[in-house]
Amino acid sequence: MTTVVKLKEIQKETIVDAVREMCINAACDLPEDVESALRKAVEVEESEFGKYSLEKIVKNVEISRETHSPMCQDTGMTVVLVELGQDVHIVGGTLEEAINEGVGQGYTDGYLRKSVVKDPVFHRDNTGNNTPAVIHTSLVPGDQLKIQILPKGAGSENMGTLKMLKPAEGLEGVKQFVIDSLTKAGGNPCPPVIVGVGIGGTMDMCTLLAKKALARKVEEPNPNPEYAELEQELLEKINKLGIGPQGFGGKVTALAVHIETFPTHIATLPVAITLNCHAARHKEVIL
Repeated sequence: MTTVVKLKEIQKETIVDAVREMCINAACDLPEDVESALRKAVEVEESEFGKYSLEKIVKNVEISRETHSPMCQDTGMTVVLVELGQDVHIVGGTLEEAINEGVGQGYTDGYLRKSVVKDPVFHRDNTGNNTPAVIHTSLVPGDQLKIQILPKGAGSENMGTLKMLKPAEGLEGVKQFVIDSLTKAGGNPCPPVIVGVGIGGTMDMCTLLAKKALARKVEEPNPNPEYAELEQELLEKINKLGIGPQGFGGKVTALAVHIETFPTHIATLPVAITLNCHAARHKEVIL
């Protein structure tokens, strides 16, 4: 007996409109989880200038939301994480076309800075609408389309790093690499930061894991108790480095450490780190 599966149809324009709105709102409305973490940071920061910096950051968040203006002039390159239900059919165009059209409209209509160049080396001409977006799509069960956008500014992105550890370096090697990377980054990524750590897979997979880690809400621990404990240990060690808010010294260098993992080859231990500045922008929609 043949089973007929009825596909859910989603119009291309529905996706375009959703992405457009998320791009505009992400630039001007910091998510509640990040804002809450910043407000808590104000209370625990002991450095006088560190506390002052955090208070100004929180005030900037409030002004940005009230005036619907970007909280940072670098409105980022748009990273898009997609979970596409296998029972979804996009009508009127492709998913990639819809997302890029939405990003282009959002950055144009929202008067957001366009920061994408056509060629990375020889012809660094601006594309004019902040496209193309960097899109990562996963096929999942069901009839829903989940889209998360993470506008990624260059200041924090430039501080990302990758290391192919030897398996013998193990847990201590992972810890040391994270701490060394944050020490080297210093104030460049505009702390307090959110630290995304990807462990395992291959060189490309662990960097994607690190990006996905940034999409998790602040204070939402890894479901694996061992990795949740490691996240907390690394957060405490990072906040003892003394880098502090905006790199001016203090105890709040990071708001959270998020780790995502994947099985890996017996002969390697890839670790990637990507950072979000205090303007850790992310929005999502489920269609």
